[in-house]
Amino acid sequence: MSKTPRQSKTVPVTHQGELPLALPGRIEPAALPESVTPGPETLSARALTAAEFQGLADVPPELEWFANIANAKTRRAYRQDVADFTAFVGIARPEEFRIVTRAHFIAWRKDLERRELAPSTIRRKLAALSSLFDHLCEQNAITHNPVNGVKRPKANNNEGLTPALGDAQARALLDAPPANTLKGQRDRAILATLLYHGLRREELCKLRVRDLHQREGVLHLRIEGKGEKIRFVPVAAKAARLVKEYLEVAGHGDDLQGPLFRPVKNNSTGTLNKPLNPASVYQEVVRRYGQQVGINADVHGFCVHSLRATAATNALEHNADIAKVQEWLGHANVSTTRLYDKRKNRPEDSPTFRVDY
Repeated sequence: MSKTPRQSKTVPVTHQGELPLALPGRIEPAALPESVTPGPETLSARALTAAEFQGLADVPPELEWFANIANAKTRRAYRQDVADFTAFVGIARPEEFRIVTRAHFIAWRKDLERRELAPSTIRRKLAALSSLFDHLCEQNAITHNPVNGVKRPKANNNEGLTPALGDAQARALLDAPPANTLKGQRDRAILATLLYHGLRREELCKLRVRDLHQREGVLHLRIEGKGEKIRFVPVAAKAARLVKEYLEVAGHGDDLQGPLFRPVKNNSTGTLNKPLNPASVYQEVVRRYGQQVGINADVHGFCVHSLRATAATNALEHNADIAKVQEWLGHANVSTTRLYDKRKNRPEDSPTFRVDY
């Protein structure tokens, strides 16, 4: 039995793509029939006017899906992906998603390939639209997902795209910041936290002083990962020492609610008790010291994520269990962790070096 698509009213979208809703600061009783009129105690707690209540009831499922994406970075990427697709096929109103077919997606995929986008980018774009159409199916807005059956570029299961550093490069990077300045001590602690624990830069910037704490007698980091998932990672001894030295010099070790890593100067506001910006972690720390020790010239594509790739690759090289590494990195799927496993591709293990005439 086929589903009957749900009809919905068109709700305008702001230029940022967010739901056009603004909750009032003051609550006014709505004009409702007596049979459903709430009591005074209910009205006093109400946050929506009758018009806003109806407006939410009329929100198209396309916008419900977007508003329900919790991670801001994913929301930005998916917004761009949906905008890319709608511009390609010429969709102007949300209800036009209901007439999209598989042929539209095949044509779009060919256009993405013509633009020479990376296979991983094309897969993500198709995954974003597939997620949207799955939601429309669940809401009975459409009868099937037209993205299903669209061939996606194959993943490269042998190597991750992000380059990992060699051991000597990692040691040089750790030793690059000066040990006799506050910024140098902070940057040494940042690099050690990234290289010894495989954090994403957003995770590093979210760390608070209280997130460095004891669990069963072992110092741990409490890390908030993608999708607000929490994981606890034991702290390496060298990283623990560098972070402790930084906190002693910076003087905010007792500010448990405050950010762990902070600016050492702020020319615009002078405020120092705020977290670092993820962009500054790359520009002012990773890229700066990478250039200083010559890594930028040697490693194509070197970035903050390279330190995460380095930590994962190094752990696997030293025979860490891949399931443990998956949990350690906060990966939802072990196939992502396998991208960092280079043990089958080590040059020294090649049959070339077993040939002997």
